[in-house]
Amino acid sequence: MDTTASASPAAAAPRFVHLRLHSEYSVQDGIVRLDDAVKRAAKDRMPAVALTDLANLFGMIKFYKAARSAGVKPVVGVDVWISNEADRDKPYRMLLLAADRAGYGRLCDLLTRAYLQNKHRGRAELKREWLLEPGAAGGLIALSGALGGDVGQALVSGNHALAGRLAREWAGAFPDAYYLELQRAGHPQSEAQVQAACTLASELDLPVVATHPVQFMDAADYKAHEVRVCIAQGYVLADRRRPREYTDQQYFKSQAEMAELFADIPEALENSVEIAQRCNIVMQLGKNFLPAFPTPPGMSLDEFLIAQAREGLETRLAELYPDPEVRAARRPEYEARLKFECDTIAAGENNGE
Repeated sequence: MDTTASASPAAAAPRFVHLRLHSEYSVQDGIVRLDDAVKRAAKDRMPAVALTDLANLFGMIKFYKAARSAGVKPVVGVDVWISNEADRDKPYRMLLLAADRAGYGRLCDLLTRAYLQNKHRGRAELKREWLLEPGAAGGLIALSGALGGDVGQALVSGNHALAGRLAREWAGAFPDAYYLELQRAGHPQSEAQVQAACTLASELDLPVVATHPVQFMDAADYKAHEVRVCIAQGYVLADRRRPREYTDQQYFKSQAEMAELFADIPEALENSVEIAQRCNIVMQLGKNFLPAFPTPPGMSLDEFLIAQAREGLETRLAELYPDPEVRAARRPEYEARLKFECDTIAAGENNGE
């Protein structure tokens, strides 16, 4: 009996893994529901799938649980903005994937830093120098951002020398963990970028990887996605002047579709699988990990919290009611609220919570 012919399709080696996916947690431009993405990946026998929302990790826990339950390896990352100091209104993009638990921690740190220190027009942007700091990229795998990245922009503008310099710097910051990203999702200049990136990769001995920017599950969802984008950007769907940043090709393509799309660059497909193999995060869920916050000598954490709340109330009352008489009249109301909260904290301490 010929066992080759009857071999189960499940035994076939994976050909592609989605490493770039925006879910509904990418409030501006994604409508993919996490459960749907995981189910589709499992149905297509993808061994893994990534969640890479725009500048946030909001959906990570839900995604991690869903993927693990479905027998699909969860790959966690973020599609980040990188500040363009020459034109702050045109930031670059880069995809950062967590290779391990330390890398996930660095993603959290970088995003927190961006939201606290470097927001521009509502965007939390990373600064290039943050990623070039020694050790800043440990545990992370970086993809160049295709057309949206600084290397991609330099390539399509014809500045090959600048693209090479930028790629070398990034490769130095992410040793053996920087990939030139290739996409064929129907955007103008995408093919020119693919060819130029392949040439650059050959010159610098850098790996390439094929990704597909998934924004919705099926091709028929394109119009619904455009409605979501218009709401986020403040445009009317019929407005011919509104930006057209997405195409109807940005649905969850199967391995077969991606293999056909990049049949001429098989190593780019293989590297998507390799990157998924390199990303291994194990999260301990169901347990709180709170920091050991320092308190004054002889004062418990709850006592310190109550004292800080009382100080804060005084500051807040002075801001809300500069007039001492008005402030005195309103004080009992706020004191009652504070007492309730303090009693709740104290009760929790007495019950060992």
